[in-house]
Amino acid sequence: MLPLLYRDDHLVAIHKPAGLLVHRSELDRHETRFAVQMLRDQLGCHVHPLHRLDRGTSGVLLLARDALSASRLGQAFAQGEVHKTYLALVRGWPADEGSTRAPLARDPELPSTGQPQLQACTHWRVQARFEWPLTTRPGFATTRCALLQVQPETGRRHQIRRHFKALAHPLLGDATHGKGPLNRAVAAHLGVARLWLHAASLQTTHPATGAVLQLQAAPGPEWERWTTPAPPAAA
Repeated sequence: MLPLLYRDDHLVAIHKPAGLLVHRSELDRHETRFAVQMLRDQLGCHVHPLHRLDRGTSGVLLLARDALSASRLGQAFAQGEVHKTYLALVRGWPADEGSTRAPLARDPELPSTGQPQLQACTHWRVQARFEWPLTTRPGFATTRCALLQVQPETGRRHQIRRHFKALAHPLLGDATHGKGPLNRAVAAHLGVARLWLHAASLQTTHPATGAVLQLQAAPGPEWERWTTPAPPAAA
């Protein structure tokens, strides 16, 4: 049973767990579990996905229960009228706050050269900084990382992950755009292997009532260990 965050005659929102695909994908042909199909079975009705979360991302996922609501909210997403906030863990210590407007190729699975470059904008604010006793790069006895609040203005595929890769602050646990040695060291240290990206909130206008709809999904317990720095290494 998928945890429901919101439900009415027009919309339903769930807290998607990390590791679950939103819908079928050619990239994961052998996967048999999908959030859309699971929710259809759970509710006994058709649902329309309005946006995507990457397989490794947890958090708020909003779906429509009728075609008109899907059309109206689809336009709201396309026009940048849906406001999303994420939590992300990245390598290094970026500036306390900032923005990047680096354009992104349409398909992150293909080489960027020759592809259309799409406008993209991501804002961030540092929530906490950490220094872990992990050696993941030659010449560095520790690994710095930061917890960020991230707000993408646009919704390009893998946008947050690709933007922070370009900024030299890759997301921890990102197998596609991150660093393998870093990911393995962090996973071994924490005992958790996941993409450290969580869709914490989503705000939009309800397509039927016009009311402001604010949805929130608390991060899982594995995020609690990031609220305090790890103890220093023994002398």
